[in-house]
Amino acid sequence: MGLTEDHLIPLVDHGLGNSAYLVDLGDGRALAVDACRDLRALYAAARRRDLTVAFAADTHLHADFLSGAVQLGHDAGAIVLASASGQRAFPHRGLADGDEVDLGGLRLRALATPGHTDEHLSFLLLDGGQELGVFTGGSLIVNSAARTDLLGADRTEELARAQYHSMRRLAALPEATAVWLTHGAGSFCSAPPGTERTTTIGAQKRTNPLLAAPDENTFVKRLLAGRPAAEFAAGHIPGSLSIPLREQFATWLGWLLPDTAPLAFVIDDGQDPAEVVWQAYKIGYERLAGHLSGGLPAWLEAGGQAVGTAFVTADQAPDGPYLDVRQEAEYAAGHVPGALHLELGELAEHAADAPAGAVVACGHGERAMTAASLLERAGHTGVTVLDGGPAEYAAAHGLRLDTVDAAGAR
Repeated sequence: MGLTEDHLIPLVDHGLGNSAYLVDLGDGRALAVDACRDLRALYAAARRRDLTVAFAADTHLHADFLSGAVQLGHDAGAIVLASASGQRAFPHRGLADGDEVDLGGLRLRALATPGHTDEHLSFLLLDGGQELGVFTGGSLIVNSAARTDLLGADRTEELARAQYHSMRRLAALPEATAVWLTHGAGSFCSAPPGTERTTTIGAQKRTNPLLAAPDENTFVKRLLAGRPAAEFAAGHIPGSLSIPLREQFATWLGWLLPDTAPLAFVIDDGQDPAEVVWQAYKIGYERLAGHLSGGLPAWLEAGGQAVGTAFVTADQAPDGPYLDVRQEAEYAAGHVPGALHLELGELAEHAADAPAGAVVACGHGERAMTAASLLERAGHTGVTVLDGGPAEYAAAHGLRLDTVDAAGAR
């Protein structure tokens, strides 16, 4: 059978930030994926279509909710599909890597994708030889990967390395393959918050900063560091300004925003609002309206919109205009040939001079993301931020850096 959007029913739990799925198999039966214990929405969707849940697949042992698969087995006789290595103590069909289940026209293939958990499976939905979509659970998610620290600090790096290989495996699927993830915005198991709850392999290859990592060590560093630039890129409130809460916070706050503006802050769990207050007070910024309780997930839960910004490595960056926002001395020491130079502190006043579709860059990516947020506030669209600096860009594009001497000669 051909699968259309009408056959796939996402069931979003906004409180937990997770998505379950009900797949209409076209013959009165359905497949449920990562159903939670509260089955009211799932059963309502099944009743509307006069469906019986014949299969209940779990991608992994969940840390943030109880599975509804056992109840589906009890109520509807559903066959529970789960990883054989998970050693679940209830009736289920244990699947290993490459095992397939005939759904009656469609097939479900188990792909071992450890990382979020040891026994994690992704489920590839196939129609003949065509890859329709993949249920990725807590492996590949929108612009990130789910956490690898839930089994303890002593396992975190090991699982992060496993996640690297799982992500690469999923990225090898055809670009048109749909990605149906479980952990989304607001999930305890998710990494950076985002606005999208489904995506495609191709979209993630273009925008996911973890898939852009050139090697395993870089991937692990990015995943475990939770870099502010990557989080802002994954999703942020339209018109917001990206200033990471770090030692230079007060400097950039004072340089980029007037002290007369009322300020509201979006901070992550674990960040101290008092630190924001003191950083602002010490430079005379006292019109502090507050901070967004619950952060971006709360904003999305309340119906607010969010946008993302492309954050790419040098080999993924287009050959278009290059905007360098570093300070003058950094620019003089080595810059991409033909780059337009506008220091970050002056960018707001000269945003109109920035070329459309520019690659915005600094030395690593943090200041460039701030610059991109300024440009977006000024109405620019299609901005791309370089995860790296001029040396990486030049090497990837076959260029040699230009320099400027003390007399201004190049």
